[in-house]
Amino acid sequence: MKRRVFQLLVENTSGVLSRISGLFSRRGYNIESITAGVTADPKVSRITIVANGDDEILNQIEKQVAKLVDVCDVKELKPDQSVYRELALIKVKADAKSREGVISLANVFRANIIDVSEQGLIIEITGGQDKIEAFINLLSGYEILELARTGIAGLRRGTDDIVYPKVD
Repeated sequence: MKRRVFQLLVENTSGVLSRISGLFSRRGYNIESITAGVTADPKVSRITIVANGDDEILNQIEKQVAKLVDVCDVKELKPDQSVYRELALIKVKADAKSREGVISLANVFRANIIDVSEQGLIIEITGGQDKIEAFINLLSGYEILELARTGIAGLRRGTDDIVYPKVD
């Protein structure tokens, strides 16, 4: 199984995300992660989809998504030509005795403590998926109470091949 990251520029209309995810569902394709947000142009949204499959399936996904009416552009974000980031919020059980250890670990990973209570901490960490996985694995000595991850957001490096879709 291979993994590809697709970047879509879509018209910012109601139901566009539903139509895209519906295409995956109807075809039996799996979405590893999906993120969406408006761009500098409020009429256009950027959707980043991470999908797994063999070359045939991944090529088919790209072609099928490109055919959707609301989709203005589809690109594969190749790892060597792109920057990927993810955000994770992690709630860790940490009383007064264990709090210092969690904070030290967070500092090593340049994570931020964004909430402190008597019994726990909420940690914010951004970076590549490998960094976040490594941090979570090192927290295995502590009790993770809750975990929320955004999925990958990405952009192609450089200024070549930028698309400015015209949306009426």
